[in-house]
Amino acid sequence: MRLRLETAKKLESLSKRIQIKRDKAYNLKHNLNGPDPAQKTSTTPKPPRPKKNALATPLKQFSKYRRRQVHKSWLPTHIWHAKRAHMPEPKVPLWRFAIPLSPTDKVHRPTHRAGSSKGCVAWDTSYVSTISVKGVEASLLGLLRALGVEEAHLTGKQGLKWRRGTRFWDGWIRERDGDGSSIAEVQIIWCAQEAKPPEDTITAKKKDKRQFFLRVHPSAFLQVWIEVLKVAKIQKPSPDVEDLRFEIGSIEIAGPGSTEALVGILHPKSQPSTESSDDSPDKVWSRLSTLTNPSALPASTILSFNIHDPRLFHPPRTIKPTGTDSREHDLLTLLATWPPDTTSAPSHLYTQNARYAASRLPSQKAINRRKGDALPGNYPHLLPTDPAIPVILFATRAPSLNLQGSWTLLLPWKCVLPVWYSLMHYPLSTGGNPRFGGLQERRQILFEQGQPWLPGDYQGTRAGWQWEIMEREKRKKAWEKRPKSKRVSWDAVDLGDGRKGEIGQGWACDWERLFKGPPPPGDEPSTQHSSTKDTPAAKQASSKEPPGPASQPQPTPSAPQAPPDASKLPTLPTKPPLDIVHFPSALVPSVSSIPTHALVSVHLTLLHRGSPTTCARIYRLPSDPTSRKKWHSLLSSIQSKPSSSKHSHAQVSLSKATKKNKRSLPSSLADLPPDAPAHVKRQALARALINGPATPNEEDYPTCPPEEDLIGFVTTGNFDLGRGRGAAVGNLVITRILENSDAGHERKETGEDKGEVKTRTFKREDHLCIVRNAGQNVGRLARWEFI
Repeated sequence: MRLRLETAKKLESLSKRIQIKRDKAYNLKHNLNGPDPAQKTSTTPKPPRPKKNALATPLKQFSKYRRRQVHKSWLPTHIWHAKRAHMPEPKVPLWRFAIPLSPTDKVHRPTHRAGSSKGCVAWDTSYVSTISVKGVEASLLGLLRALGVEEAHLTGKQGLKWRRGTRFWDGWIRERDGDGSSIAEVQIIWCAQEAKPPEDTITAKKKDKRQFFLRVHPSAFLQVWIEVLKVAKIQKPSPDVEDLRFEIGSIEIAGPGSTEALVGILHPKSQPSTESSDDSPDKVWSRLSTLTNPSALPASTILSFNIHDPRLFHPPRTIKPTGTDSREHDLLTLLATWPPDTTSAPSHLYTQNARYAASRLPSQKAINRRKGDALPGNYPHLLPTDPAIPVILFATRAPSLNLQGSWTLLLPWKCVLPVWYSLMHYPLSTGGNPRFGGLQERRQILFEQGQPWLPGDYQGTRAGWQWEIMEREKRKKAWEKRPKSKRVSWDAVDLGDGRKGEIGQGWACDWERLFKGPPPPGDEPSTQHSSTKDTPAAKQASSKEPPGPASQPQPTPSAPQAPPDASKLPTLPTKPPLDIVHFPSALVPSVSSIPTHALVSVHLTLLHRGSPTTCARIYRLPSDPTSRKKWHSLLSSIQSKPSSSKHSHAQVSLSKATKKNKRSLPSSLADLPPDAPAHVKRQALARALINGPATPNEEDYPTCPPEEDLIGFVTTGNFDLGRGRGAAVGNLVITRILENSDAGHERKETGEDKGEVKTRTFKREDHLCIVRNAGQNVGRLARWEFI
């Protein structure tokens, strides 16, 4: 086909214009012209308009990975974790995020060592949701008051530093309407205030707007979001609520080397127009490199400043240790005075423009070119036009000063990956690199510290109950997959005293059975004939199934897109059945009226042997005097057991000699009559020291209490490597604890209102309980404590 000369010239000019346009777009994308940071800063477009009072949408992904994120969102470090950790099933994500479950290596003991004695463990916790609330301070205080924050923190001296923005608040919020049930444990961080003259303070309270971040676990995010919006509309003027789930990410790190690793990779960047003093947060941060436990810092402390791009300092270098006495004295003085309480400035992380500008980092190609221009062994020169990344650091204390605290780092979503790379490559002074953990390692660290994990250990909340329903289905499927000869026969479990069969469903924390009691004799279900071929409709229609929350579910509000196989998943209820609620343990001693179906979280420590597992049954001491006396006898023999193993051969020979007369003689001092002679008491004491506590294989070992004494279930149980014995975290029914205990109300006279203040005290015996694993008939003595 022949073309005219004019047409050929037009096509040639058109192709040149297209080529020029493509080259310009390529150079702009890869930052190939001019000084990179300066050009990036000057060509930064305007950020998108914030969506107020509306849910955020996930970031637009590359076309290569877009189809993989239809039913979930990836964390910023997903590609790094995908080849190093076990991930959830693609179509069954956790809370609509692809969260790493556990590293592919065996890391149970290494995680314990790194989190307690040497090294550190890091987690990408960007799945934790962040909500921004901005408005007049009076409206914000009214919103927090409606959510259940105590008045002492809102207006009193106790919360003065928190309201100034130098501390964070960690506690429970509740529903405003209805029964006011607890929702979840949240963290609230106020934006720091600028120093103003005293005459402007009164007018500032009325005109200036303030802002705070509310961080909540994704399992309870939707419930908290709806509650915050509902309460915000009541305030006058109404504050603006913004969803920052995909704008702010976070990294959590715990262990003795956590502070050193963070100081080694986070290089503060001072503003060129301002001169920072030695007491500013960025200068104080550089002086904390020798700190080995974040729990030593002031409680709930916050540090906020800007940092350089960590890729400019990659690979990171170990901080040179300076173990001089003067350096240690300076650190102690710094912790005692803590200058950031008076020098903190508002963080740029609260402004959208700063977050957007920090997210537009130069390409790796531009960073490599700057590294190539630097001298060998030196980092590239820092430019005043380098982008500043705003960060917020806050330290969380452990329940005991002997345990390790943790750091939480908040930063823009797209800046998480560069910081994560530097953190994983930082060479610790004690050797090795920081370890990374998944969801299981986070639960392990909390379990070893005696702390519950949201949502699994709070089954009185909506999020906790939904987690229990999902885990219940998983455990049931795992039990059904095993052949009949290899799985536990629940109906054949011998509980002693002629009782047979497990209480409720062995694979579940069966709160329905605990509150409703055993079914009639003819209607008791059998768990031995379950089959994976049964359809959900047939299971719901069967009259032999015990009543439970899954029989009459109500779907929870969810995101617009749902997995295609959502019908195969268990339908999650909107709230726990039978009006089950979570009750804060701090209110138990003072509140006079407690709901009948209120659950409280406790930590259990076994007194002798054994290792509790999930769904283990928790009993109080039996009401029967004879059985109760046997358990007291076992307790006295455990407490009187010698700690050392000296003279073991003599003990063995004496135990063999007294084995024949064991049935005819009392086993401990508790079995002796009150008027027994002194020499008989000495013989019983010597026999108890020699024989030790009774073992489950002996006839003297007491049987488990009846079902009437069931008071709760274990939600997390294992062998605690820190304590060297079995431990667990569980939920107990408060009213059942008080039924057979001596915990009463003691009146305290205070001023004019005499007899009005009442406190409930528990004796040492009231904290005793018996733990029995599901499918077993052996009970273990344990002691519980409120969390």
